[in-house]
Amino acid sequence: MLKDKLKKYKIILASGSPRRQQFFIDLGIDFEIKLKEVAEIYPENLQGIAITDYLAELKANSFTDELQENEIVITSDTIVWLENIALGKPNDYHDAFEMLTKMSGKTHEVITSVCFKTYLKSETINCTTKVTFNHLDENEIKYYLDAFKPFDKAGSYGIQEWIGLIGISKIEGSYTNVVGLPTDMVFNYLKKL
Repeated sequence: MLKDKLKKYKIILASGSPRRQQFFIDLGIDFEIKLKEVAEIYPENLQGIAITDYLAELKANSFTDELQENEIVITSDTIVWLENIALGKPNDYHDAFEMLTKMSGKTHEVITSVCFKTYLKSETINCTTKVTFNHLDENEIKYYLDAFKPFDKAGSYGIQEWIGLIGISKIEGSYTNVVGLPTDMVFNYLKKL
């Protein structure tokens, strides 16, 4: 369905995330992957959505001088927002353990921004989902980190993995956003092109 609508465009997904790449396949979007090294540093005064918007746009802007007329580059950034602190990907095992311990028994927000950039303009959309964790004991956290090694994930967890099955009591909003991309919003944006 979307494939026909996007025939005249070349879609570039600038993401190394296997979850985002699989979502694009599942949505039936023809795309190519192009990755650029971008230092994901943002001004300290930014909060919540402003952080992910900034980082998604920063990644897209690295393509500014090379986009052709029919190309759309899509970039994205996700953070976990807990008690006014942004949790990105953990630095190591200890960092991941600390993050999950802090989230235990609490509600946090998963915020994702997606930037669509052409040679003429760029537009950013975002999505926020509230996720509530049960109390996680130390052994559950250690088992999860040892077995699943979620060190490439914002907040140190994947909702689609074991911890999502045993540790999450409530979710308000988009499930796919927590996995890494608000697929319904991306689909609807591309459908309107």
